[in-house]
Amino acid sequence: MSRPASDDAVLRHDVQASAPRVHLSLTRAGVTGIQSVIRIEHGGKERLYAAKLECTVDLDPAHKGVHMSRFPEQIGESIERLVIGESLHIEELASAIAREIVGRQGALRSQVRIEAIQSTTRTAPRSGLPSQEISTLIGIATASEAHTRRAVGVRVHGITACPCAQGLVRDHADEQLADLGYGEEERERILDTVPIATHNQRGEATLLLGTREHVPAERLIAIAEGSMSAPILTLLKRADELHVVEQAHANPRFVEDVVREMVAGVVAEFPGLEDDAFVQAHQRNFETIHAHDVIAERTGLLGELRRELAGGDGGAHASLDDWLRS
Repeated sequence: MSRPASDDAVLRHDVQASAPRVHLSLTRAGVTGIQSVIRIEHGGKERLYAAKLECTVDLDPAHKGVHMSRFPEQIGESIERLVIGESLHIEELASAIAREIVGRQGALRSQVRIEAIQSTTRTAPRSGLPSQEISTLIGIATASEAHTRRAVGVRVHGITACPCAQGLVRDHADEQLADLGYGEEERERILDTVPIATHNQRGEATLLLGTREHVPAERLIAIAEGSMSAPILTLLKRADELHVVEQAHANPRFVEDVVREMVAGVVAEFPGLEDDAFVQAHQRNFETIHAHDVIAERTGLLGELRRELAGGDGGAHASLDDWLRS
């Protein structure tokens, strides 16, 4: 009868360090969905946040796997040490963890993504009542022995009103008014005064900015929320509902419009940032009259986006991974 392997023998045999059957490097391998409470600085204050983390490393073709069980331990130790020692912004915390993982995993490059749920109090537009709103702060970083790159981002919600359906409703209303005997000028005055119906979507905007400078996340939140037809709030009284609906219908936007507005907002808001800063604007609209959702996205270097908005060439549309690994 064979004897069971001792603990020492198991520890001496590092399966992850052995050669895989298929000689192929991997772009990324690691753990995702790690939940932790972190303390970071946001809006000039230090707060506790419930966060989810994803940590990965490059894997060379000579190693079968990475030490997955070490990631949670390393992340926990890093968070405990880093947040006690100093107050960090979310992208700085991601950078610090990524640097430590490179050293402790013996990897060429690591990548860390942190998504933290934050609660802020907003004021309803007409009633003035306080409303608790939820948004997401995002910190992403890659690190190697030579350098680190990082990005800060936000994910927020709003409402969009469809311009296409609104145009159809307006044309139909114009025909009905004409049948009732209203003249052209009267019809125009009526249709310019009365909100025109359309179908709406609840939208989810994600805006990322990769730069060497610190960018306050609240400025990105303002750009992302302002790019949709209207903001939404958890608590709305009747007067507030009227305000939001009228604002959305007076400002109809396609999902593509929202992305363009976000990019234009970043260019206008940060004129002093470096040209090789990275921008990712992503919008998802949850449809109401279709059985699918719609998305749009633009990525690229800030200098290229500036030139295109000024009427120049559109550039290469670099992806987030391209920029982080360049």
